[in-house]
Amino acid sequence: MGSDGNRGYGHKTFSRSRSHFTDRITADGRDGWPVEAGRYRLVVSRACPWASRAVISRRLLGLEEALSMAIADPIQDDRSWRFTLDPDGRDPVLGIRFLSEAYDRRETGYPGGVSVPAIVDVPSGRLVTNDYQRLTLDLATEWTAVHRPGAPDLYPQARREEIDQVMAEVYKDVNNGVYRAGFATQQKEYEEACTGVFRRLEMLAERLAGQRYLVGDTLTEADIRLFTTLVRFDAVYHGHFKCNRWKLTEHPVLWAYARDLFQTPGFGDTVDFDHIKRHYYQVHTGINPTGIVPVGPNLAGWLVPHHREELGGRPFGDGTAPGPVRPGERVGPAGRPG
Repeated sequence: MGSDGNRGYGHKTFSRSRSHFTDRITADGRDGWPVEAGRYRLVVSRACPWASRAVISRRLLGLEEALSMAIADPIQDDRSWRFTLDPDGRDPVLGIRFLSEAYDRRETGYPGGVSVPAIVDVPSGRLVTNDYQRLTLDLATEWTAVHRPGAPDLYPQARREEIDQVMAEVYKDVNNGVYRAGFATQQKEYEEACTGVFRRLEMLAERLAGQRYLVGDTLTEADIRLFTTLVRFDAVYHGHFKCNRWKLTEHPVLWAYARDLFQTPGFGDTVDFDHIKRHYYQVHTGINPTGIVPVGPNLAGWLVPHHREELGGRPFGDGTAPGPVRPGERVGPAGRPG
């Protein structure tokens, strides 16, 4: 999620920027960035669905020791994502106040703005990648040497073609579709995007009515990518982005599926509803000029039993659930259901 042009949302046609920095961190280091425990820092915002993919993947795969994480303030300013949650307003590892400083050390005058998730090379302080589409796939496949024992296979070789197809449909109509609806500048543009969101959600619901997960009987990258939109749906996209044909809580299949994931270690324990709501409602002043943050919805329902286990499935396949959240990475009380 980028930081440029926040006031312009709702006043100009929305188009998602492609990632400009697409270097890959790989086991063989072919792009000059070899996988190396402790060398890199993942910069995220808990508000951003694209960054939240990386937060979930990192936790499921047990990469906390190998890949440290910086959490940006959910409220940006014109200088980009900032580290005002840290003492003295500086990231304690990178020593910078703004993520843009790591971008500037890599390249000046780069297109596309400053976005998260981003991985920064700690020794040089330079950005390595902001390729949100590839980043988590590489965490699953290239970082295996430093995965925790029992880490799940989130991108199994035998299922990749099907996973890729599902993820492409989810991205076009759901992940990005809610933004196209929310930032539309013309009625027709909005209606087409909104219709696409709900058409795809109904198709996904048909798929999930008889199986616990999107592809196969275990969690995959496809589930992570759908979850990060669903978990924001009622809190943000239903009202703020006008995707209001129905609420997630009104759809029996998708609501149970989303609760199932939320209650799975690695998913709900990374979600901060306070960050999510404050970011969307206070940063997107082009469509919410008052900056008022709604008090709802009631989040207690996320912890209600879902009964999806009756469909079978093994969340972590032959692996195991991740351990407890590290103390420094726990979500604060304001971000939890209750």
